[in-house]
Parts: sequence; structure tokens; C-alpha cells
Amino acid sequence: MTREAAAEVHVPTQRVRSDLFGTAFLAAIGIVMLAWIAGLVWATMTFFNWLVA
Repeated sequence: MTREAAAEVHVPTQRVRSDLFGTAFLAAIGIVMLAWIAGLVWATMTFFNWLVA
């Protein structure tokens, strides 16, 4: 035999808001990755330029 709860508990859900810190953190990671890739491309071009010369 089951019984129903006397009162249901309604937990208010948090409103989704933009997290400025998280966005800035992701942007910083993106900039660092872009600089890293640009450095690798530059180093590769420099190496092959030295190799051919």
C-alpha cells in the first residue's frame, strides 16, 4: 500500500545566466592555443626555409 506525500516540495530552478569568468577563461584558453599553433607554424616554416637554403 502506497501513500502520497502530504505536500510536494517545489525547488526553484536557478535561472541560466552568462558566466563572465567562464567566458573569459575560455577566451584566454583560445588565445593561448592560437598563439601556440601560430608558433608551431612559424617554427616549421623557419626550419624548412633553413633546410632548403
